[in-house]
Amino acid sequence: MNYNSGEHLLRCVGSAFRSAGDASVRVRVVDNDSQDGSAQRAEEAFPEIALISNRDNRGFGSASNQGISAGDADWVFLLNPDAEIASGSLGDLLKLAKERPDAAVLGVLVRDPDGSLYPSARKIPTLAEAAGHALIGPFKKDNRFSRAYTMDGWDRTSEREVDWVSGSCMLVRRSALERVGAFDPTFFMYAEDADLCTRMREAGYGVLFTPAMEVVHDHGLSTRGSRRMIWEHSRSIYRFFDKHYAKGWRRAFLPIAWLVLWLRAAIVSRRMWRP
Repeated sequence: MNYNSGEHLLRCVGSAFRSAGDASVRVRVVDNDSQDGSAQRAEEAFPEIALISNRDNRGFGSASNQGISAGDADWVFLLNPDAEIASGSLGDLLKLAKERPDAAVLGVLVRDPDGSLYPSARKIPTLAEAAGHALIGPFKKDNRFSRAYTMDGWDRTSEREVDWVSGSCMLVRRSALERVGAFDPTFFMYAEDADLCTRMREAGYGVLFTPAMEVVHDHGLSTRGSRRMIWEHSRSIYRFFDKHYAKGWRRAFLPIAWLVLWLRAAIVSRRMWRP
């Protein structure tokens, strides 16, 4: 899914073709009404890609679903336009996936542009961890709630089953998508990957992290500095809580969850726009 990703999209598409290895790759770019000409430049540079152009910004999940439904390959590889494959091949990743028949989703090692490790594979937090991460995280990233949620202390050099992996780069089994469903379009942005992985695990599939491929991701390129996206993040986390946590008596916590997430959005927004 592309939205005003500039030259990053060219590097993203180029890295996908370069890393194909012995895999047969069909690249589709779903553009959400970008105004920077990035999709057109990518199409000119790589005429073999299939470009799907939307007339509005449909969000990450809905746009990704368009790309998924446009193909019929056994495996779907999703890569954010601001991400670039740095090492490893799609051929090797596919081989690994086929050797793990219980896994429906595979995530890979992700680094920030400065080379630091990004915790792309995480656990689904407990209620206490979620609240602590939401309220303390904006002030102090190195807190015990955030460390637990991001599985701090694991260097991501080993293969491991996890609760969820980042949608910025994931390989997904199409047969599992056909059974479980693709991304939930009610998540405009954020948490749609955690939701998909949760539904996969509930259906009996595994979610696997592997360091077999490494990706550099310039996080939030298209949303950086956007106040709307701060609130969309809170709405998505609330939607996830409502969908997966709030069962039976736990629904009584919904107003508290919304208050916590509203406070987080207000805090982050104020800190971002503070003169």
